[in-house]
Amino acid sequence: MPENMPENMPENDLVVVTDLRKTYGATVAVEDVSLTVHPGEIFGILGPNGAGKTTTVESIAGLRTPDGGTVRVDGLDPRKHRTEITSLIGVQLQASELPDRLKAWEALELYASFYPSPADPADLLERLGLTKVRNTAFAKLSGGQKQRLSIALALIGNPKIAILDELTTGLDPQARRDTWELVKQIRDSGVTIILVTHFMEEAEYLCDRIAIIDAGRVVALDTPAGLVEAARSEQRITFRVPGELDDAILKALPAVNSVQREGDRMVVTGNDDLLVAVVTELSGRGLAPVGLHTEQTTLDDAFLALAGRNFEGAER
Repeated sequence: MPENMPENMPENDLVVVTDLRKTYGATVAVEDVSLTVHPGEIFGILGPNGAGKTTTVESIAGLRTPDGGTVRVDGLDPRKHRTEITSLIGVQLQASELPDRLKAWEALELYASFYPSPADPADLLERLGLTKVRNTAFAKLSGGQKQRLSIALALIGNPKIAILDELTTGLDPQARRDTWELVKQIRDSGVTIILVTHFMEEAEYLCDRIAIIDAGRVVALDTPAGLVEAARSEQRITFRVPGELDDAILKALPAVNSVQREGDRMVVTGNDDLLVAVVTELSGRGLAPVGLHTEQTTLDDAFLALAGRNFEGAER
């Protein structure tokens, strides 16, 4: 065990960040961020642009020097064990650019030369669906192909951990979905993934656990389902009634918090017993709700409840 490793570090945590702080002049980018990443998981860092996500992962990768706190990757301090960390972590940065004329296979061969035991470039090209464009210059690759190449470059050193920063920004919906499936395949091959994103759907679909960061602080850390459950405060149903119904009848039900009208539709909120209570009451009066729709709490709702605002696509 390295001498710098904290005594209380759990042996099954691959990454441990404790009270991380980073400033740029008078601007505080990260303030007291603490999180852990388990082996074999896709760990999401979710938040608006400028929230401190990239600063956090760059500190994990040893690309930034924190002003306070500690970072340990497989027991190593990125600031003191740079060589070892380089072999442990593969990084796909948010803005990854290569020379326009550099061909896909040339980029992989170049990066492979940086490592003592690199992955086979030809195998990576095949795994990531890039064999057909191996001789294509970087400038002529599509957005999705460039992202796949950047992932291949992150994996060329056979890392334990791959950091993927804003992986699907700018991709069309199909390319985004294809990239999600690729990320799952990489995790299934044994690589632990730290995924930085500001897309709710992406985090909910891919991540085993998520740290929500806002204004440089972790405001919540849990599974997607756990975050949603923590934010769940009430149910909401909407429907139409074929006939007259006094709002006061539903308002009188113990399970109901509020009743509103939106055109010809009724919007009713309440506790976990809401749906059964409303349907039972309507049935007892000989009324069948039309177009009944139950709205579930989403990860977007969870962030709104935890941080007080909706952030997808927001700028800070």
